[in-house]
Amino acid sequence: MSDSEAPLTSLPSLRDVMARHDLLPKKSLGQNFLLDGNITDKVARAAGDLRQTHVIEVGPGPGGLTRSLLHAGAVSLTAIEKDSRCVAALEELREVVGERFTIIGADALTVDVTTLCPAPRAIVANLPYNVATPLLIGWLEQIAKDRSCLSGMTLMFQKEVAERIAAAPGSKTYGRLAVMAQWQCEVHWRFDLPPSVFTPPPKVHSSVVHFKPRPAPLVEVAWEVMERVVEKAFGQRRKMLRSALKGMVADTEGWLKAAGIDPESRAEQLSVAQFGALAVAYADFR
Repeated sequence: MSDSEAPLTSLPSLRDVMARHDLLPKKSLGQNFLLDGNITDKVARAAGDLRQTHVIEVGPGPGGLTRSLLHAGAVSLTAIEKDSRCVAALEELREVVGERFTIIGADALTVDVTTLCPAPRAIVANLPYNVATPLLIGWLEQIAKDRSCLSGMTLMFQKEVAERIAAAPGSKTYGRLAVMAQWQCEVHWRFDLPPSVFTPPPKVHSSVVHFKPRPAPLVEVAWEVMERVVEKAFGQRRKMLRSALKGMVADTEGWLKAAGIDPESRAEQLSVAQFGALAVAYADFR
C-alpha cells in the first residue's frame, strides 16, 4: 500500500458520513448514492488507467466513487457538487487527502470543466439523472470544438438513456443522442447496475458508458450545423426526410440528393456518417 492510499483506509464509513451530515438523498437533485466500494471501484476501473490523468467528478454525493477514483491513482481529482451538505462532507475527505483533491461547490451545468485542471483530463461520474443529458451534450460540444479538452468520459446514466446513446441506426432508440455522441466519440457500453445497489433504489436500472473522443469527428462539420440538422430530422421521425426537413432550405430534395440521401428515407435509417454528409451539404445549400 502506498503512502497516498493509506489515509483512505482509515476513513469512516459512508453511512457514518451521511448520518453526521444529515445526507438523506434529495429527489429534487436527482440523488441516488452508490455506497458499495466494490461497485464504485468497478466504475473507476471502467475509466481505464487513471494514474496519468486529472479526473473530474460531477455529483459525488458523500464521496463513494470519489474514494475509488483517488484509490485508483488519479493524479488529481476535482469534484463538482451542488449540494452544500455534500460539500461539507467532502471537506473531511479533502483534509485527509490534501491538495490532490479539490471541491467546487457549484451547479455543473454552469462550470467549464476544461478550466478546472491540466490535461489530460477525464470525467468520471454517477450523473444526477435530472441533468445527465444536458451535461453530456455540453461536453460533446466542447470536444467538437477542442479535441484535446477531454481524454475520455465514463458516465452513469439511466439504462434507457444509455440505450439511446449507444443505439444503432434502424433501432427504435436511435436518435439525436446517438448521432451526436457517436459522431464525436467511440461509445462503449461497460455494464449495467440494478436499482438495489443505490441509496435510495431508483425505479430504473442504470448503465455505465465510456466515451473515447475520436482523433477527428466522423465528418468535419460545425457543431451548430450538425445539431440543427439532426434535431430537425428527428423532430418528426416518422415522416420522410423530404417532409421532416422541409423549410430548412429552398430545395429540400436537391439538398438530400446532393448528400446522397434518398428523400423518402427516414431519420432513423441514416448512419452517423450520412447525417454528417447531410450537414455538410446543408452548409452549402443554405
